[in-house]
Amino acid sequence: MIAEAFPELVTGREDGYVQGPWEVRRGSTSRGGASCNLTDRVLEVPLGPDATSRIVRAHELMHVRVSPFTGAWSLAHGDVSPRALECGEEFRINTLLGRVGFETILLRDGSEKSGGRRVAEAGDWSEALCFLLAVLGTGSERDYLPGIRSAQPSWMPGLRAVRKRVLRVFADLATNDLADTVVNEQGVARGYAVATVAVARIVDLAAQAQAPVGTEALRQFRRSLEPGGRRAASGRFAPLVFDDSLASEHRVRGSGIRRHRPAVSGTVLRYPGRLLTDEQRRAFGAKRTAHGGIVVIDQSGSMDISSGDLEELLRRAPNAVVVGYSHQPGDHGEIPNAWVLAERGVVATSSPAGNVGNGVDGPILRWAITRSRGTGPIVWVTDGQVTDSNDHPSDALSEECATLVQKHRISMVRELSQAGRVLGCYKPFVPSDFGRVGRKLLEMRALTGT
Repeated sequence: MIAEAFPELVTGREDGYVQGPWEVRRGSTSRGGASCNLTDRVLEVPLGPDATSRIVRAHELMHVRVSPFTGAWSLAHGDVSPRALECGEEFRINTLLGRVGFETILLRDGSEKSGGRRVAEAGDWSEALCFLLAVLGTGSERDYLPGIRSAQPSWMPGLRAVRKRVLRVFADLATNDLADTVVNEQGVARGYAVATVAVARIVDLAAQAQAPVGTEALRQFRRSLEPGGRRAASGRFAPLVFDDSLASEHRVRGSGIRRHRPAVSGTVLRYPGRLLTDEQRRAFGAKRTAHGGIVVIDQSGSMDISSGDLEELLRRAPNAVVVGYSHQPGDHGEIPNAWVLAERGVVATSSPAGNVGNGVDGPILRWAITRSRGTGPIVWVTDGQVTDSNDHPSDALSEECATLVQKHRISMVRELSQAGRVLGCYKPFVPSDFGRVGRKLLEMRALTGT
């Protein structure tokens, strides 16, 4: 016996969707074996008489009844990832099926456990969260979570926290609200906006954080999922996004400053101790005029750049590259978090106020190292407090920056007014009380005996 499906009979939409002839293709009950294309009116479903085929057909027909049919849903919610929206819509469809009496426990094909294990083995925390949303409340969930647990048991508390939060969102919505297709002021069906988009945002928030490990991290993670909650720690830096829109002007450049370096010959015996300690006996001081260098400025929080200090810096090092940075916590790369304030006499006429957080300490130091190519000193104006993309302190990221400072001989100062003087020093200048980075440097030096 072969069943039939009639998507043309689905009515009741109030979002302007116009019904018409549909093409129905034979599909299967396997994951990915059924689909609904509202734009081209193509329905692919299993046509068997068994209970599983019936629930899969009902799932796709529910898409015909309530799912968006234009690109407006993605344009109106461009700050939410497409994958989270896709899986959030699956959750809405399955919830509606359950509320009208279908046995969603039958929505499974046996691949969920191995699929969950593969996601966990790949370390894809974001996909683990999204797919949880897609299978939530169905028979697939029962197999999927053990698959995750088999490879990443530490992820389970975080996944359970997200599960509990999104279930609470849907529990507060009446069935009519979930299925509402009346278009709101953004051009999106109300049911999609209040349900699908809402849980997709929660999953995106969770995906931007690292999987919580430990009681305190889990508590912080749960709070971050609530409305107005502070974002949980991500444990990683944000990508650099430079602002190329700053207005600039040329300034008259000075002659630079003089630096002394040990040499084997000269007119002044500047380093007599090297006659005993240096195999090459570089005891004389050779003068060298310094015109450049790179100054990296942490502009998070209340950091304020004085135009007078910037002028003095450029007088001492007229070819210096001066770059500021500050990241907006939780931003996906849309807001610039770095800007060149001066480069070879071309100076920005104004300085951005910053974006509250640090977030890109490591990437900006690597950028400076690449630009320097070992030909000039690098000075980092900072308090040594490194944070991740959500502006949380991170022991691992602090150590990463400390390693860069030590390996590439980066000087650290607290004020821009100190940077010009340090550019003229031969040895890197790193006080021991420079926050977390300073403490990491002390630990590293203690281990190496330097």
